[in-house]
Amino acid sequence: ILILDEATSALDYESERIIQHNMRSICRERTVFIIAHRLSAVREADRIVVLDRGRIVEMGAHAELLAGQGQYAHLHAMQREA
Repeated sequence: ILILDEATSALDYESERIIQHNMRSICRERTVFIIAHRLSAVREADRIVVLDRGRIVEMGAHAELLAGQGQYAHLHAMQREA
């Protein structure tokens, strides 16, 4: 089990991209928990769990959560505009 808590939060976009590229091979065949505010850190995850005030409010893959128009989609839109 690998737990990453805000592992790329202090990185610029290019450094984060490099880390994300390498994370695919590091995470292969492992259970990985990624705790992140930047949604780009979890985009490729098999399952994304969205918490609000300690409760699960959404769960699914990136595309499913965007299509659901819930909190994940709202956060995604806000981060794209920034």
